[in-house]
Formats: sequence, structure tokens, C-alpha cells
Amino acid sequence: MDNEKIANMLGEQRDQAPDELQHYFIDFEDFWERRLWHELTDKLIDFFDTPESSRQRIPLFETFIKSFANKINQLKLVTLGLNAATQYKEDSDRLKFVSALAKSVNKPASQDAYVYATVAVASIKLRIGDNDGARKQLDECEQILDNFDSVETVVHASFYRANAEYYKAKLEFASYYKNALLFLACINLDDLDLRERQARAYDLSIAALVSDSIYNFGELLLHPILNSLDKTQHAWLRELLFAFNRGDLIAYDVLAGNISKVNLLQEHRTFLYQKISLSALTEAVFKRPPHDRAMSFKTISDETKVQPNEIEHLIMKALSLGLLRGTIDEVAEIARINWVQPKVLDMKQVESMRTRLREWDASVNQLGNWIEVKGKDVWAA
Repeated sequence: MDNEKIANMLGEQRDQAPDELQHYFIDFEDFWERRLWHELTDKLIDFFDTPESSRQRIPLFETFIKSFANKINQLKLVTLGLNAATQYKEDSDRLKFVSALAKSVNKPASQDAYVYATVAVASIKLRIGDNDGARKQLDECEQILDNFDSVETVVHASFYRANAEYYKAKLEFASYYKNALLFLACINLDDLDLRERQARAYDLSIAALVSDSIYNFGELLLHPILNSLDKTQHAWLRELLFAFNRGDLIAYDVLAGNISKVNLLQEHRTFLYQKISLSALTEAVFKRPPHDRAMSFKTISDETKVQPNEIEHLIMKALSLGLLRGTIDEVAEIARINWVQPKVLDMKQVESMRTRLREWDASVNQLGNWIEVKGKDVWAA
């Protein structure tokens, strides 16, 4: 497309634009004529990020941007294309547009852009229910990403986001939890609006609770995303997570009435009680000093509220999950624990550790005084 046609097209688009956006088109024409591709690209991105530009994004991309697409940063080209694609009303049209975009940047020098666009294709397929098609493309993207030494954060963020949505659709809770947290690690939380932050916190909380392989919620409990549930109808979920973390059976009983509000939690009600029982067991071990972790089945039953005839199974489950290490004396009905899985501590647990450190300090001083008295001259202060 020659300069005259470009100038005419930009003039037409300028006339259609709101008054406050018309200055962009003067810059577009200026940068185009001077072949300042970097400046032109950044100005276009600024324009596309403006909500009022929505109806002009597709025409600009199809008739203007494509004319110099091979001269600009391909990742930014995809960014512009994906922004334009949001204006298609039908997912089928959007899929066709983004698929063509991905194909256009599938070159050895622009594999990061190809991944970015292909992940967008996978996201559209997830939205229309083509989970198998989405998985195939996400697997392809993962293989490419694994070969990169480094890649723009936005590419990783898009991949983890789409991957999380796939696992959410498949009800694979642990994989969703992992990928959703990785997505959050790649972005600035303030870039998400409040509603999306609350939705993310809700989904992560549910996944953490019902997953049969997640027993340590530390990364989620420390993440500010969880604060978005404060003062909402789902605030009890945050409290429930902390109750699980400290094995607080009393708090669980208080909050358990909310479980029926969420179908997934209701379906896993029995499992949730088993999970809180395991947490109560690890907390009971954690509260004891290392030299006092030989616990009778009766003691464990009293602290976990689990029936005596189920204690051995509870301990074996904790051992098999790697929550505890130790041995079981079935005859004497004693569990000897020598290690408990580390976890994030709340203020009550920190206070408990503070008390134990004070007791340890006092016992060391007492031992030192005893040695000094008994050793007399042999003891050198």
C-alpha cells in the first residue's frame, strides 16, 4: 500500500474517531512516512489500549498494520492483533482471526510471539468447549517455552492463565492451583480488577481445599490475592483455609455450616473432615518439642477427635503423604514421630513457637548452672 492510500485511509479513520483520539492518526501518518516502526508500534499500542478505540481496531489492523507487519516487533504485533480480536462478537470469527495471526508469526525468530498467539487460540477453544484442541496447543507451547532461556513475562503469564483455565474445566485441582499461582507470580496484582481478583481467590481456595495432594497452603495464605475475599460473602473461605493450616477443629466446626453453599465442597465434605484431621495431627506433633514426640494413640485421639480405632490409619495416611516421618508401635499403640512437614505459621502458632523457645532457653540455662555447680574447678566459664 502506497503512501497516498495510507494517508487517505488514516484520514478516513481519523474522521470517524472521537475528537480526543484524532491526534493519534496524525502521529500514525508521521511515523509511517518516516519509517519509525518502533515509535509507530508503541503509539498504536497506546491507541488500542484506549477503550474508545474499540470499533477502529479491526479496520486499522487489517488495512494498516498488516502492511508493515514484518517490520515491527512480532510480539507487539500479536499484542495489537489480540487487542483487535476482542472486537469480534462471535468466537468463531475471533478464532479464525487469531489462528491466522499465530500462523503469520510462526517463524524461527519469533517463536515467543507464536506461543503468545497460540495460547490465545487455546483460550478461545476452551471457551467454546474444545478442551482437547486447547490441550494439544498448550502442550505445543509448553515444549517451545521449555527451550527458551528467557522470554517476556507476558508470554509466560498468558500460558499459565490458559493452562489454569484448562485444568479448572477438567476439575484437576492440584494442577489448577499450581498454574493459577504461577500466573499470579507473573503479573502485577493491581492489573486485575477487583472482581477478577475475588474470582481468582475463590477458585484457588476451593482448589486448595478439595485437592487430595495439597496439604500445605502456605503459598496461598501468604499471597495478597486472598485479601480480596475480605468483607465479601466468601470471607469465610479465607478463615477456613487458616483453620486448616493450624488444624483448628473448633474453628472448622464453626465454619463447616458454610460448606453446603459450595457444591464442590459439599461433594467433598467427608474428605474435608479427613483433611482437617490430618492437619490437627500434624499440628499436635508440631506443638511438641522434638524429645516429646512419642504419642499414644489415645493422646492423638483426644487431640484430633478421631475415633481410637481409626488412629492407626490416620497416622499411616500422614506418613504416606509425607506430612510426618516416624514409626508406629502397633502393640504399644504409640507413634514415634521424628519429623513434621514445615508450614506457614499464623500468629497463634508463632506465639506457641515463642513459648517453646523460651522454655528451651530456660532449660539451657538450667543445664549450664547445673554443670557449673557440679564441675566446679573443672568447669571453665
